[in-house]
Amino acid sequence: MVQYFKVGQIVKVQGLKGEMRVYPLTDYKERFEEIDWVYIENDKETKYEIEKVRYKGDLAILKIKGIDSIDDAQKLIKKYLKIPRENARKLEDDEYFVSDLIGIKAYTVDGEYIGVLDEVLQTGANDVYLIKNDENKEILIPAIKKFVPKLSIEDKKMIIDPIEGMIE
Repeated sequence: MVQYFKVGQIVKVQGLKGEMRVYPLTDYKERFEEIDWVYIENDKETKYEIEKVRYKGDLAILKIKGIDSIDDAQKLIKKYLKIPRENARKLEDDEYFVSDLIGIKAYTVDGEYIGVLDEVLQTGANDVYLIKNDENKEILIPAIKKFVPKLSIEDKKMIIDPIEGMIE
């Protein structure tokens, strides 16, 4: 089964000729310059070719072939742009796709079970792992080597080295 990644969400139209403002859901908005086409929302039959990319603040402004009017673009507001996993960018060492992290079990360096990684919060400075314990309590762990010295996608396990009060 093919896995798809959301790379952006259409948030507003831009001008009268079908351009759209897109909120990037990727680490760097310039990623859209490397993508030739996207799927829109759940339509996996139609590849939408990206004709032009520019930027305005934190948003990417996209012109997609065949979307040529403000009316065409307005129908797509709030829809997600997706790409198949095989078209995702290659990751560096110690980089992970969020979808691969969800569900990983967290343990302390002493082997104590903490909980399961439920969500990755993207805060700007660094990501934060939201771990839920067996009582459904949320524990926030900064996603940095100091606090997460070991993470294994293959073993579905992360080791956390918490400071005092971090997991209580």
